[in-house]
Amino acid sequence: MSSDRADIAHWLTQNQISEVECLIPDISGTARGKFVPVEQFLGQSEARLPEAVLIQTVTGEYSDTHWDFVEPTDTDMILLPDPDTLRIVPWASKPTAQIIHNCFTMDGEPHPLSTRNILRRILNLYEEDGLRPVVAPEMEFYLAARNTNSADELQPPIGRSGRAESSRLSFSIDAMAEFDDFVADMYSYARAQKLDVDTIIHENGAAQMEINFVHGDALSLADQVFTFKRTVREAAHKHGIYATFMAKPMQSEPGSAMHIHQSVVERDGGANIFIDKSGEHTPAFLSYIAGLQHYTPELISLYASNVNSYRRLAPRISAPVSMDWGYDNRTTAFRVPSGPGPATRVENRFPGADVNPYLAFAATLASGYLGMKKQLQATQPHMGTANEDKVEVARSLEEGLRHLRDSPEIEEMFGERFLSAYTAVKLHEFEAFNQVVSAWEREHLLLQV
Repeated sequence: MSSDRADIAHWLTQNQISEVECLIPDISGTARGKFVPVEQFLGQSEARLPEAVLIQTVTGEYSDTHWDFVEPTDTDMILLPDPDTLRIVPWASKPTAQIIHNCFTMDGEPHPLSTRNILRRILNLYEEDGLRPVVAPEMEFYLAARNTNSADELQPPIGRSGRAESSRLSFSIDAMAEFDDFVADMYSYARAQKLDVDTIIHENGAAQMEINFVHGDALSLADQVFTFKRTVREAAHKHGIYATFMAKPMQSEPGSAMHIHQSVVERDGGANIFIDKSGEHTPAFLSYIAGLQHYTPELISLYASNVNSYRRLAPRISAPVSMDWGYDNRTTAFRVPSGPGPATRVENRFPGADVNPYLAFAATLASGYLGMKKQLQATQPHMGTANEDKVEVARSLEEGLRHLRDSPEIEEMFGERFLSAYTAVKLHEFEAFNQVVSAWEREHLLLQV
């Protein structure tokens, strides 16, 4: 037994685990996998799942061309547990562990359709240059009353006062206190899983919250965001309400984002390469921003990965639509927060809360990496509000996907097979959505056109 397997076995025994959730994130960031009795888990050297699981749509279907990306024999892939992701499942009724698995082909190669492997590919490029990205995501989400009829609009849940929110309560302490029991359980679950969550605030929307993560390693934090989404939903279920990470769940409320703070440090020594010894911003820092500006239009479908995502990316609704950057300017797409020199970083405000975190991290880090390698030049920082700027990104999932392979360097970094599969999956979702006739169309077109 390898040292990793021995460590896992020891942890499972010490915690008297009876069942193990073997997990992988699929192309949309949904948790897929299997439940395995602990005795079976300990007795096997590997697990297996059909590789096609990686490229299911959000409805559990497959694109018409999915056999172009996986073996037509519907072959398995090999799953090996990552010991760094071993966690308790605090909401389970019996002692249960969860562990995210690495995906390999039957030949033992990292599976090219695994989004976790995609992020690793980008991080390896930094590693080869003696660098290490540091990220800190901010996750926004809504609490909502239970909604068992998808035709009904979402409503804010009833708080401890017996009333639902009906006004803008950004940063309100009292509004947060309305859901004290939920917040307490959410933090309890997070601590049990050793998630590096920090502060929580009430955001601008009705029962909208934001929680910040402590900065750290990109792969670890992508795993944590993947786990956190399940955690929040489970904590909400315990209290008879829903939690949603949809980018725009309600017409009259703001969207939800996953803002990504990012910097790059030297692998040896940990110095932030975005500032020099005198505390000034370096050319690498400005080129990193330029990379974000240059590549975001073609990578937008990784930041806005669902048909609903583009309802958030619209003019004058607080989400970015242009490529501007600015100092401590929350109206720009790329914000440079104020702070001490070693904390110099840039915040990418494009990703929605509905993203696959592995792909969103990969996209933003790949953009910055290419900006530095190509020594791209950033625009001048934006002064004033950018809310009225010209729209410079796609307004639909289909349009975003058309730009996904505009640059050969992006195709090389992500892999042609992966980008083709991602496009096929998301186009299938778009076409399925596009077949649905909305209430707006019936209201305004039925008898008038």
